[in-house]
Amino acid sequence: MFGIAKKDANLLLIVAGLVLFAPFILNPFPSDSAMAQFNAGYPDLMQRFLIFGIFAIGFNILFGLTGYLSFGHAAFLGVGSYAGVWMMKLLTINVIPAILVSTLVAGVFSIAIGYISLRRSGIYFSILTLAFAQMSFALAASVLQGVTGGETGLQTALNDPRILDTASTGGNIPAPAIFGMQMRDSAEMVLGGWTFTFNVGYYLCAVVMILAFYTAIRIFRSPFGLMLRAIKSNQQRLNYTGLNTRPYMLACFVISGMYAGLAGGLMVAMDPLAGAERMQWTASGEVVLMTILGGAGTLIGPVLGAGMIKYFENIFSKINGTVLHQWFAFMPDGLEDVIVAMIYPFIGKGWHLTLGIVFMLVVIFLPGGLVEGGQRVGAMFKRKAKADEKSSADVEPAE
Repeated sequence: MFGIAKKDANLLLIVAGLVLFAPFILNPFPSDSAMAQFNAGYPDLMQRFLIFGIFAIGFNILFGLTGYLSFGHAAFLGVGSYAGVWMMKLLTINVIPAILVSTLVAGVFSIAIGYISLRRSGIYFSILTLAFAQMSFALAASVLQGVTGGETGLQTALNDPRILDTASTGGNIPAPAIFGMQMRDSAEMVLGGWTFTFNVGYYLCAVVMILAFYTAIRIFRSPFGLMLRAIKSNQQRLNYTGLNTRPYMLACFVISGMYAGLAGGLMVAMDPLAGAERMQWTASGEVVLMTILGGAGTLIGPVLGAGMIKYFENIFSKINGTVLHQWFAFMPDGLEDVIVAMIYPFIGKGWHLTLGIVFMLVVIFLPGGLVEGGQRVGAMFKRKAKADEKSSADVEPAE
């Protein structure tokens, strides 16, 4: 099915189902309930889940298959974002050219960086990519202000040429659109106490995400992917056989960079603004955390890691002292204050502390990330089911 093995096809269908029905899955609580603040089914956050999932999938193709740890992948995300905004300013507000050009420009940029960085391996490769990313950030923030907008960022304006579009007569900056539908257009469905939002921009990201995931499957299962795994296993031994591994590594690096550029293009398709902060080392570190947290080298792991980190950042961080007092209002005043004081450092602005603890526990007890955790739970249920079958078979029939 789809030219891939049955197991991979089932995984693809599961991912597609989760993505397409996310507006329902991410809104488990009624809108007027106290637990509604844990709902994540609003367009902006759902788009972030998918965009950073694509970013993490691309990074995992490099890190998960080859073991080469890049600390500069945010440079490709930023370059893609800038290229996308310029397409919207010069060519058309339609998001398709912006997304395509973002991907291509990031690919060309990754060829230049990869050609130099891949001359070294290990920690030296990581340092080189980090250096290039920080240089890119410095150029975007100050030196190339005329192209990037400097610290204020680059965005569309009313007087942009947009040579393929008709002139705007409404006096407002046109919103990104595709085939006449704006990315911010949404439809709502109300069922009892639940409100479900279906957004044009989200479903564009969903289609791209499914295609990106399918492409990653094909790469993982291809002879090219097998060669990348061999490089991770023992690159020096491959070199001793006379095989030149650099072209494979450069191709892998460029593919990974194009995924990052694709994510950057989708970002500006949802919100036509690009800033230098997207190229900082913290953004590169975030995608590393996503991949390791979900499970490096697995197909769905980076998507899970991206979703978890973005959920913490956007939902868990909104819990404050007032919310905690509402939750524990049933307790005596003294005990309520003690419980709130104990929990407060781990929520709100302290969400990084909770995420750090979760990451530490995962690295120590689940080296394979969240995917390994799911596999262990599945194996536990399988063992229990087999034990029940065996005990049933051992029961002697009554005479």
